[in-house]
Amino acid sequence: MRVLITGATGKVGQWFLGRFLEDPRWVDATIVALCHNRTLPETERVKVVRGSISDPNVAGRAVEGVSHVFHMATVKEDPANAMQVSVGGMFNLLEAFRLSPTAQQSVLIGGDCVVGHCIVGHPIPVTEDSPRLSYPGVYALSKVLEEVMLEQYGIQYGLNWTVLPAPWIMEKDDFRYALSFGPEQFGGPDWDGLIDSGRRAHYTETGRVPVITTAAGLPLKRNFVHVSDLVEAMLAAIDHPAARQQLFNIAMTEPVDYGIVGEHLSRTRGMTPVEIPSGMHSNILDNAKARLLLGWAPKVDPLSLVDMAFDYVRSSDDPRKVWYVG
Repeated sequence: MRVLITGATGKVGQWFLGRFLEDPRWVDATIVALCHNRTLPETERVKVVRGSISDPNVAGRAVEGVSHVFHMATVKEDPANAMQVSVGGMFNLLEAFRLSPTAQQSVLIGGDCVVGHCIVGHPIPVTEDSPRLSYPGVYALSKVLEEVMLEQYGIQYGLNWTVLPAPWIMEKDDFRYALSFGPEQFGGPDWDGLIDSGRRAHYTETGRVPVITTAAGLPLKRNFVHVSDLVEAMLAAIDHPAARQQLFNIAMTEPVDYGIVGEHLSRTRGMTPVEIPSGMHSNILDNAKARLLLGWAPKVDPLSLVDMAFDYVRSSDDPRKVWYVG
């Protein structure tokens, strides 16, 4: 087995690389890490290919001799690069892979932006059969196009593909900073669009915890997944018969309820909850298909995620690194 990882230096890529290499099931497998802006040290089992997947020649070199692809490289809200790298790069990889005599499975790590995240409301749980209703923006559009391309390569060429859409992926102290009103806030929502600067400064100084409320005035329920759980789902999908040409939602079984989080932090850490009205919607990304067919289940639940984030203590050689803003 020879596995190509795109986005190998990112949050998910690094977790997957370490976990895959230590798994006794694949002790004879080798890795090709496609790196662009950052790189990794090469080892006996890890080879690095430098360049951008927007270049067909780079994609071709990366895919050569590869049996499995885990595609994680992406671009956020950058219109030119999103089309060239995310969409064009996906096409380049698929073209090279479908023509390869060693090709066995192509796995895409997708996102819940395809179904609108918490921007678009769904009246019932979001399943793998729910319509694609992405929110405005080129990133969400690119993820929709990636999924559609994979499906079409399955239809047109019989390619064995798997899509694992994940919501916001957390590790270490990420969620602590997701709840911050300060300049170190990680990801959304944009507080400046919801509250004035005076209130934001006051909430920062007094250690408030946001309880985001929905358009209906109820505490927001928002989907997350810990990176370790996503990586276990990726491993579970490898060569699984049920994963052939299938999409699996990979998320916590229960979404994070900001009301419950506020109560928990008030009780355990003396933080004061404060309601932040928004126009967001509570959605549930249903993971039942992955639990039933892949035998996967998340180990990190919402309150565990909160405690892990607030308990995490960084060492001097572990600087906080934001791979992307949201």
